[in-house]
Amino acid sequence: MQFKPKFIEKYSKLTNFEEYKKYATQFPRKSIRVNTLKTSIEEIKNRFKKYNLEQIPWYKEGFFIDYKQYKGNISFTPEHKKGFIFIQESASMIPPIVLNPNEKDIVLDYCAAPGSKTTQLAAIMQNKGIIIANDINTFRLKILIENLKRCSVLNIIVTQQNDFKIKFDKILLDAPCSGTGKIRGKTQVSINTLKTWNEKLIRKLSNTQKTLITNAFSLLKPNGTLVYSTCSLESEEDEQVIDFLLSNNPDAKLQEIDLPLKADSKYYLKLWPQYNNTEGFFITKIKKVI
Repeated sequence: MQFKPKFIEKYSKLTNFEEYKKYATQFPRKSIRVNTLKTSIEEIKNRFKKYNLEQIPWYKEGFFIDYKQYKGNISFTPEHKKGFIFIQESASMIPPIVLNPNEKDIVLDYCAAPGSKTTQLAAIMQNKGIIIANDINTFRLKILIENLKRCSVLNIIVTQQNDFKIKFDKILLDAPCSGTGKIRGKTQVSINTLKTWNEKLIRKLSNTQKTLITNAFSLLKPNGTLVYSTCSLESEEDEQVIDFLLSNNPDAKLQEIDLPLKADSKYYLKLWPQYNNTEGFFITKIKKVI
């Protein structure tokens, strides 16, 4: 993997670069999430008992799976095809946990496709309440709908729009980003991300994210909760986006996130790959106070 000199310079100021590089050049642990809308944790444990399932510390329905023991692609298994499991990176499971919607909530998943977090939200809500799953990308929407069907999600309305006329109890904004947190192992995604990385792109994405989070926050009911997340480790896409929201909205208040994870802060949950052996991720929880 080739890191650009400016990338090395920037990331050396943000973290221990040698430790980061060590994990960035390794593949992350593979993980699955049990879809409790269609099966149980015990059922999946029984079906995959040969493959050394290890429970993810921050989510009882999530499991690391030993791919060295597993010969083949999990997406080809009956369990995946039937929607019993979702192949999902362990850090990606965190935003829905932090949002923690209940069975009476009206929830907006602002950038929902391809649907890993949407289906997780539905499982947490036990297919009750209402989820508006939104995405403006037509191709990605098709994948979202396929995943919703496969996982038997019922409490859902799929939309393709930027403006909404209603207010929401809870909103998940898993924002489009540079994907620098996904640089793990010598995959085509990692190579392409490193190749295209540049400061101009980061600034452009940051401006988009600031617009998205401003719009999302305006759609919250009083005392509503917004969870903002990215699979980026760039401060322009993470902390600076949150600071922008807070500085322009005095009714926006950060909330502590208490999970068994190593992170830089419980308010700005920045997960470097070397902290928990996950992909890089950023999560914050914001409440609209009256």
